[in-house]
Amino acid sequence: MMHAAQHRFAAAIINGLLIGLAALSIAPLLWMLSVSFMQTGEASHFPPPLLPDAPTWHNYRELFVRAGMGRYLANSFLVATCITLLSLLFNTMAGYAFAKLKFLGRDRVFRGLLAALVIPGQVAMMPLFLMLKQMGLVNTYAGAIVPGMAAIFGIFLVRQYARTIPDELLEAARIDGAGEFRIFWQIVLPALKPILVTLAIFSFLGAWNDFMWPLIVLSDQQLQTLPVALASLSREHVMDNELMMAGSVVTVLPVLLLFLVLQRYYLQGLLVGSVKG
Repeated sequence: MMHAAQHRFAAAIINGLLIGLAALSIAPLLWMLSVSFMQTGEASHFPPPLLPDAPTWHNYRELFVRAGMGRYLANSFLVATCITLLSLLFNTMAGYAFAKLKFLGRDRVFRGLLAALVIPGQVAMMPLFLMLKQMGLVNTYAGAIVPGMAAIFGIFLVRQYARTIPDELLEAARIDGAGEFRIFWQIVLPALKPILVTLAIFSFLGAWNDFMWPLIVLSDQQLQTLPVALASLSREHVMDNELMMAGSVVTVLPVLLLFLVLQRYYLQGLLVGSVKG
């Protein structure tokens, strides 16, 4: 009895701490949402109010009617979706090739890719910008998309997961006369589903939240993505906290919904990869 009581007490303490940490984590997001419905200047009072006195959609109307946030939202969706789809295609093929196909220099090339992981991405921005400029891709959607088409981490993630696919299964398919494309499409891709969802979430979140590269490569205001447009808007409305919070909600909400919808596959991909990889 004493042992069971101690166990329940310890579980209650741990659960209480976890709930407290969760509340601390989500509190800023809830306050951001609350402020976005406040009247102009209401959030600047001291102490700041937790809830709006008279909730209003005024800040969201300002964003989409006067600030043209719908255009930037569509730009972000276009860029992030294209980067996600292309990165899934190229990272999956490359990761599978490094895991299961034999070709000259495979291990050396892969080790070279892993060594490049330690190089900060900012170091490559200048040469990458000059290369895209020579190709005429600066200030175009393609200029924002092309650098995200493949990532070393994505290749590594797929490669580690693809190594868990039994070689016997692939050999049996080859003996039955299946070509490499059919094997990849009908056997490998279904087996990689959990890690592909994980990679898709990583890619979409990275592209959606990216600020530095779109700021560098997209000088045309009509092509700017949501984070860049929101930063520009903050300079014009420095004291309008309510409008900025509404912009933050618009920026955070799509990726939050995406994660909530796909979190089961995301966690499955991480857990299975960590156990089997």
